Amino acid sequence: MSVTLAIARREWASLFRLPVGWVTVALFLMLCGSVFALAVLNPGMAASQRAFFGAAGWLLLPVVPAISMRLFSEELRSGTIEPLITSPVREGSIVMGKYLGAAAMLACMLVPTLLYSLVLWRVSARPPEIGPLLAGYLSLLLPGLFYLSLGTMCSAFTANQTLAFLSTLFVLLLLLLGSALLPNLAPIAWRPLLGYLSFDARIQDFAKGVIDPRHAVYFVGASIPPLLLAGVALRARRLA
Repeated sequence: MSVTLAIARREWASLFRLPVGWVTVALFLMLCGSVFALAVLNPGMAASQRAFFGAAGWLLLPVVPAISMRLFSEELRSGTIEPLITSPVREGSIVMGKYLGAAAMLACMLVPTLLYSLVLWRVSARPPEIGPLLAGYLSLLLPGLFYLSLGTMCSAFTANQTLAFLSTLFVLLLLLLGSALLPNLAPIAWRPLLGYLSFDARIQDFAKGVIDPRHAVYFVGASIPPLLLAGVALRARRLA
C-alpha cells in the first residue's frame, strides 16, 4: 500500500508540474462557472444545480482523457517506464498508484465547484436541499472514476498521448451512446438486461437526486476490468 500511495503522490504532483494540468483545471472551472452563472443563477428559479451537474458531466468527457492520457504513454515514450517495470513492484500497485493519482487530480477539479453550492445557498431565499447536491456530485465523481479507469487502460496500451486521448474519448462516447440507445433499439427480450447494464440511466438517477447504493457498486465494479487490462498490458511489457 505504501508503494501504491507513493506512486499516486508522484503522479498527482507530476500532473501539476506541467501546463496541461493547470490548463485542464482552468478550462473545466471556467466552463463550469459559465454554466452555473447562466443556467443556475436565475432570479425566480428554484435553488437547484441540476443544470450544472448535467453540463459538468458532459464536460468530463474531454477532461478525463486529458488527465489520463499521459499516465503510461509519456513514460512509455520517454523510456522512464523501464526502471518502474524492472523494479520488484507489482503491476497492480503501479496501475493503482497511477489511477489514484489521476483520481486525486479529478477530486481537485471538483472541490472548487463546491463554492457554487455556497453561493447558491447564500443568494437563494430557500436554500437547496443537501440530498440532491450530494447525488449531483456523485453523478460526477463515480462516472469520472470509471472514465479514468478506461483512460488508464488506453494509456497503458500506447506510447502516443494523442492516441490515448482519442481512444479514451471514442470508447466513452461509444459507451454513452450505446447505453442510451441500445435498451430502446434491442429486442424486447434483451431490454431488461441492457437496461440494467446501462450506466446512462444510473447517471440520470444521480442527477435527479436519487442516491442508490447499487449505482455506486456498479461504477466501482465497472472500473475494475479496465484496470486489470492495464495491469495485463504492463505485465506483457515486463515479460517482453
